[in-house]
Amino acid sequence: MAQRYGGKYSPDPQNPSEPDRSTLPPERMPRVQHRQEGWPFWIAVAALPFVLGAIGTGPTNLARSIGAFGVIALAAWLLREGLKAEAAYEARRVARRPALPRKILGALLLGAGLALGATDASLPGAGVIGLIGAALSLVAFGPDPMRDKGMEGIDPFQQDRVARVVAEGEKHLAAMREAIARAQDGRLSARVEAFAATARQLFRAVEEDPGDLAAARRYMGVYLEGARDATIRFVDLWGATRDPGARRDYEALLTDLEENFTARTRRLIENGREGLEVEIEVLRERLARENLPPPRG
Repeated sequence: MAQRYGGKYSPDPQNPSEPDRSTLPPERMPRVQHRQEGWPFWIAVAALPFVLGAIGTGPTNLARSIGAFGVIALAAWLLREGLKAEAAYEARRVARRPALPRKILGALLLGAGLALGATDASLPGAGVIGLIGAALSLVAFGPDPMRDKGMEGIDPFQQDRVARVVAEGEKHLAAMREAIARAQDGRLSARVEAFAATARQLFRAVEEDPGDLAAARRYMGVYLEGARDATIRFVDLWGATRDPGARRDYEALLTDLEENFTARTRRLIENGREGLEVEIEVLRERLARENLPPPRG
């Protein structure tokens, strides 16, 4: 029979301060991916003729063509990273604008690479080609998000604290994925991805209301660190023994964690709703004392 994992890193169901366990299954969040994320790869592929066509034309032309290809390949990479950052930005209701405008920088580098590779054009002509290439990139992929989203009235210091805790939690999740990949088991990898999606729901809830950080910090730090350590130990044991009992215990641990994380996320959302209802009731009482009509809703 599968047994619960226990220890200082595991949620304690006997502790009354812990959330009640929920029988509802956690939501499954798909991987956030921009629909254009694969397009920049073909830009780099399309730049290969710069190198192939310059073979045998002399060292100067060859060096210039290789440089143009390298700049365009770097531009394609920046564009792809910018699209990934934009997808993450759009997936959140509360988000900071990307610190580095990767898509804009990628467009500028793409124009520079095209201008550098325009060996048959005059200097003004190469400049025009570069400007056209940069403009087409901006039209195709658009600029980077330039404003923070949903952060009106949020203390920047508190939001930075949340960002640091979320980044640490993401490191633990990444370590779990890397460790479970060594087991070469698709089912276990899928279970870890499902748990990661559940944990990110808690991340998003805290990002939207940084005041919940104190209530969720233990989950985002201590429990995720424990899950990471348990995953590494399980993979080492599984690789040496293929013990089915250890596998059942590890899957039971993931189930326990998912349920506890889901319950904590639900509790934070419910507390936020209760706080809103209290504020509405206080506002109604104030309006009533001023003989003004109360707000609808």
